[in-house]
Amino acid sequence: MTDVRPRRSVLYMPGSNARALDKARSLPSDALILDLEDAVAPDAKEVARTQVADAVRAGGFGTREVLVRVNGPATPWGAADLAAAVAAAPDAILLPKVSSPADLAAASAVADAADPERRIRLWAMIETPMAILNIREIAAHAAEPGSRLAGFVLGTNDLAKETGARHVPGRLPMLPWLMTAVAAARAYGIAVVDGVYNDLDDEAGFAVECASARDMGFDGKTLIHPRQIEVANRTFTPSATEVAWAETVVAAFAVPEAAGVGALRVDGRMVERLHAEMAARTLTLMRAIAERELTASVA
Repeated sequence: MTDVRPRRSVLYMPGSNARALDKARSLPSDALILDLEDAVAPDAKEVARTQVADAVRAGGFGTREVLVRVNGPATPWGAADLAAAVAAAPDAILLPKVSSPADLAAASAVADAADPERRIRLWAMIETPMAILNIREIAAHAAEPGSRLAGFVLGTNDLAKETGARHVPGRLPMLPWLMTAVAAARAYGIAVVDGVYNDLDDEAGFAVECASARDMGFDGKTLIHPRQIEVANRTFTPSATEVAWAETVVAAFAVPEAAGVGALRVDGRMVERLHAEMAARTLTLMRAIAERELTASVA
């Protein structure tokens, strides 16, 4: 089962920008991706690696989930990035261009020597045609003993580049891939976060895409700028109506008379136990969001 914690807003921060790394500690995003890959120019890779490792060790990110996105193992920087990230011990390491479970196993083997308790998780970028074709096998790695796999991040820009699919409103060309990724993640109990929205000036379009991703079942959305955080947080937070209904459903199944009953009539609607489980998860998520926001306000 996916661990229930807020991942409504997952913000990329360029590892080469020391000021941005410092600012990240005060931003209201649920999670941060300290990036050594796409957001960093080749001549800044070494500096970025050092700055990100130092930032992770220094801490101060509060309850924000901190991921480090490394360069791929086939690049000149990949091996050193992975070693530095493991030594710094973020919450998770985000692996780019994952195309098979073997990519996860190789990264896990590197991490095992320094982190035998497996506290550092792995997340996989789903951004190539091969990743989509192998998505079930990649997700199934999470069920293997000792697996570190905890989530997927959709790389929709790379998917467009590799396939020729166009970015259009509604993302019709990508819907099969997006839903396949969600299904695979849910089948094996890992988190799944949608790709970025590129047009910073199109706030209305961004809000529509966030709502669409929420309705598809994504946990949240990756972001390219802090100005996108508020909309993502608001969209992926259950509404007051949803929370009230969840409380009603959970309460209905909690009474002794409901023990062993598979379905109940609640406020004129037939509700099954599966709906009670969904309602319980909504309430757990809301408690996690409330705790996250309380901690952020105190900090």
